[in-house]
Amino acid sequence: MCIGMTPARISVDFNEMVESNLVLLSKTDVKVNSDGNEITLFSGMPVYIYMDDTDISGKKDNLLADGVVELNNPGVNGDWTRAAKWCCRINERGIFNECEKYT
Repeated sequence: MCIGMTPARISVDFNEMVESNLVLLSKTDVKVNSDGNEITLFSGMPVYIYMDDTDISGKKDNLLADGVVELNNPGVNGDWTRAAKWCCRINERGIFNECEKYT
């Protein structure tokens, strides 16, 4: 049984991976987290991220990751990333399912 997202997380799209551990995070300096609070991003800031997902039986089981905010560098990350100002460098645990957090 999954409990719910604690701590609050920022929504991302894991289909927008720049590298195996780097995902586009935001076009702007401010994002709203899963609790509805505005978060002002800055380089080096620890963040918790998620993407809506379901398990094989259709039950909610979001994808989660933890990481650190990085300024996007389209010159290195590719021109297709230019719209994003910020990325998240995902830590060594990687991306995992919400239910895995509690097992």
